[in-house]
Amino acid sequence: MEITYVVIIAVVAYILGAITKIFIDSVPNKYIPIQNVIIGIISALICFFTGVEPNLLQALVLCLVATMGAGGIADLINIKNK
Repeated sequence: MEITYVVIIAVVAYILGAITKIFIDSVPNKYIPIQNVIIGIISALICFFTGVEPNLLQALVLCLVATMGAGGIADLINIKNK
């Protein structure tokens, strides 16, 4: 079941990222964590309502940690490239 979380988070992140790129030209970096939290919450709700995770709190925590961790790794890669 763990891979299901990753797939759901990746799909939600891709869709929201595409929407952001289409409708908003440039998002300041200070709003990226807020976008990651929104992705985590939406992913958790999808996991909960599809029955992947029967506990809403656990789904929220797991998806939020995953999205914030991915955002942190992306920041580390960007800092390393600079």
